[in-house]
Amino acid sequence: MDLIDTPVASSLRRVQQELDALLERVVVAETDALAAFADLIASSPRVFVAGAGRSGLALRMTAMRLMHLGLSVHVAGEVTAPAIQAGDLLLTASGSGATEGIVRAAQVATSVGARVAAITTAPESPLGELSTALIVVPAAGKLDRSGAASAQYAGSLFEQAVVIVGDAVFDALWQRSGATADELWPRHANLE
Repeated sequence: MDLIDTPVASSLRRVQQELDALLERVVVAETDALAAFADLIASSPRVFVAGAGRSGLALRMTAMRLMHLGLSVHVAGEVTAPAIQAGDLLLTASGSGATEGIVRAAQVATSVGARVAAITTAPESPLGELSTALIVVPAAGKLDRSGAASAQYAGSLFEQAVVIVGDAVFDALWQRSGATADELWPRHANLE
């Protein structure tokens, strides 16, 4: 069997097509939001990230890259994460915008004067309403099994978009910084 005709190759093409279409929609519809997101990250003294499940895992990738830039970054819920304070940023990802723990974290953040930035499919959600900066990703939610927004399973397209949007924001901030890859490299983990 030729690799081009395998089920995995077919799935890879479908994922690529869905991502290409989704990211084009995000670039067109969310250009100002993407810039505001990057500006908010760059202007915050500390960035905290919070997400549940696969969205949280995807967002942790962004946290690592922001740390490579030299930003002060913490993963909410980790034992070494300090208290969020006024002026800090809580960076979140929740497809539904209603994940209880993430909404609660956003409420705590805003109550102490921190700002909230969110990536979601639901701008009218509780998380969306608490956010200073919002990137709307028009992907299927994890409970949407209609196949209309995505043929992939349970929010996969949203989670893939979180990774790519996070990498794009990092890349824009890196380009803005003027730092070389060699200057970032000493921050890369060496206890792997």
